[in-house]
Amino acid sequence: MKFSSYLESITGVGIFPLLSLLMFVLFFTVVALWAFKAEKKMIDTMKQLPLDSAETNSADNNQSDRV
Repeated sequence: MKFSSYLESITGVGIFPLLSLLMFVLFFTVVALWAFKAEKKMIDTMKQLPLDSAETNSADNNQSDRV
């Protein structure tokens, strides 16, 4: 028996794709609005985080080598 035949036997299964699409669009809209309304200073800080942690880790490693 195919998987699709199991889904066809469920009453009201047609609403699930619509709900999934609605949740995706809602989530995408909220994240897009947050990104546009966020302060530029916070965005710049977050943008530098990967670089800052790499520099911090390498600096910590260099100091531990000296001890």
